[in-house]
This record gives sequence, structure tokens and C-alpha cells, in this order.
Amino acid sequence: MTVLDKAPPRAATDPAPPRRRRGTAWLLTAALLTALLVLVPVAGGTGAYPIPAGDVIASVLHRAHLGGGELDRVAESVLWNVRFPRIVLAVLIGASLGCAGALMQGVFGNPLAEPGTIGVSLGAAVGAIAAISLGLDFLGNWTLPALAFVAGLGTVLLVYSMSRAGGRTEVVTLILTGIAVNAFAGALVGLFVFLADTAAVNQIAFWQLGSLSQATWPKVLAVLPCAALGLGLAPLYARRLDLLALGDRPARHLGVDVERLRIRLILIVALLTAAAVSVSGVIGFVGLVVPHLLRMVAGPGHRFLVPGSALGGAVVLLAADLAARTLAAPAELPLGVLTALVGSPFFFWLLRRTRRQQGGWA
Repeated sequence: MTVLDKAPPRAATDPAPPRRRRGTAWLLTAALLTALLVLVPVAGGTGAYPIPAGDVIASVLHRAHLGGGELDRVAESVLWNVRFPRIVLAVLIGASLGCAGALMQGVFGNPLAEPGTIGVSLGAAVGAIAAISLGLDFLGNWTLPALAFVAGLGTVLLVYSMSRAGGRTEVVTLILTGIAVNAFAGALVGLFVFLADTAAVNQIAFWQLGSLSQATWPKVLAVLPCAALGLGLAPLYARRLDLLALGDRPARHLGVDVERLRIRLILIVALLTAAAVSVSGVIGFVGLVVPHLLRMVAGPGHRFLVPGSALGGAVVLLAADLAARTLAAPAELPLGVLTALVGSPFFFWLLRRTRRQQGGWA
């Protein structure tokens, strides 16, 4: 008796795995929500001016007219003018990057795609850095997000068109194209640094390293519409992403306009990435690590994966930002550097794992 004779396909004989995956998805959602609810008061109370987590919760309840109590003037100012804008930005940016990563992996049909590895993040940063270097302010607070969106969209369209061959996207071509685009974007960043004055150079260094240290409520309001629109639209395409995972031809037979779907999702990815880059600079690997880990645990279904990646990205980036401003206190580690230190080894492991599963790249 062969191995196949001993173990018939589970999908045909065992209806439990889909139910088990749904249960896992609910458990993961509950765990991520709990982690986020715990991290918010912890992050709000941690810093050079410590505030007990209970006082943070009491202040929030007081502002929401649900009881609680007001803190002293200094604590209220630190909490609501310094820490909460940073917390909200971390949640919005983490959710945007996590969701964008899940969409990219669904669009390209492989777990190695994410806005950073194929040049979208750095491409969007070029638009923002150009605005800083050239002193552009024709749209007010919207100038950076608008230029970041245009540059990010152009980058992802370039990478997508160059990495397709014979109607499909090759993983190796995708990564190599991303490397080339990142190199070109890096050259443009160097050019803008050369053209910029001293004050602009300091701002550009902030974009390159990635940080939330300059978070303010106006910046939250500037990024909120883009992030909210992208996060609201993304789950609407979950079912079609599941069909796209079957392959282009089966998806077309099932009524999916594949090219139109990809273009729409690329626009959403550019919108989410621009929202993140416009206020935080380049923060890599969140969109790679979070969706892939959730897919490994709960399966490839996008009805959970897309919103779950947004929630997981928010948790991861909020925790990373908390670590960035506490590990080397009173100094602050650049957030993009910290996520790269953790994400790079994971990406290397993922490359080796994918190569092993495919029996080589040839």
C-alpha cells in the first residue's frame, strides 16, 4: 500500500479543517484585539514621564464621558498631546502596511511580495522626499501624501509590468525587479539630498530611517482619510482574491476580471503605502511578516487574512514603536531600523523555505 493509499485527501474525507481554520481565525482575532487593547494603555503610560496604566484608562473614560477621572495638567498634556497621537499613528500605519502586504501577496500569488521588497515603500518615499527637498507645499498638509501616492503608484505599476511574463508573475523576477527599482529610488533620494539645504537634509534622514517621533494630531488627520479609505475598501475584494489564488484562467472562468481586479488592488496598495510613508518614512517588513505568519496559522482565506493582517500590523507596529522608544532610553531607536533588524532574518528564512518547497528556482 502506498502513502497515497493510506492517506486520502483530507478535503474529500474530513470536513473538520475548514471549521478548524474558522475557529483559529476567531481565536487569532480575539488574541490580536486583546493585545491591542493591552498595548494602548501600556504605551500611553510608558516614557520619560511615567503614567500608571490605570490612570491612562481613567483619562480615556473621562474624555469619553464614561466615568474615570481627569489627571493633573502635565499628565493630561503628555498623554493627549504627545503619546496618543503617536499611538494612533502607529495603529493606522501598522494596519495600512499589514493590509497592503496581504493584498500584494494575493495580487502576485506568492508570500514574498510586500510594498517594501518590490520598491513601493521607497518609491512613495521618493515623492515625499522630493516635496521636502524642493520645498513643495501646493496642497498644504496633503502635499506629502499626494506626491507619495503618485510616486508609489508609479513604482508598483512599473514593477508589476516588468515582472510579468507569459501571463504570470515570477517570484525571482519580482524580487530582482524590486531590487532594481529600490536601487533607482535610492539614487533619486541621494540626488534630492544633494539638492536640499541643511534643514531639509535632517527631515530626509527622518524619512529614510522611519520614525513616529514627530507625531501630532494634524498628521493623524492628514493620513486618516487615505488609511481609512484603503482599509475600508480592501476587505471587499477578499472573495475575489480567493478566486485569484486558483490561477488567472480559473478565476476568469468564475467571473473575475483579473486585470481590472489587479489594477484596483494596486491602487489600494499605493493608497495605503502612501498613507504610511507620508508620516512615518520607510518602515519595512511589516507587510511581509504579519500576513505570512497569519497565513501559516489560519490558512490562506482572505476573508480573515486581509482584516487580520491590518489588525496584526497595528499590534506589531505599536509594540515595535514602544520598544524603539524604551530599549535605548533616553535615546530613541529608529523604528524602520528596528523592524528591519527583525524582518530581514525572517525574509531570509522565508526565501529558503520557499526555495525548498519549490525544489529550487529553475
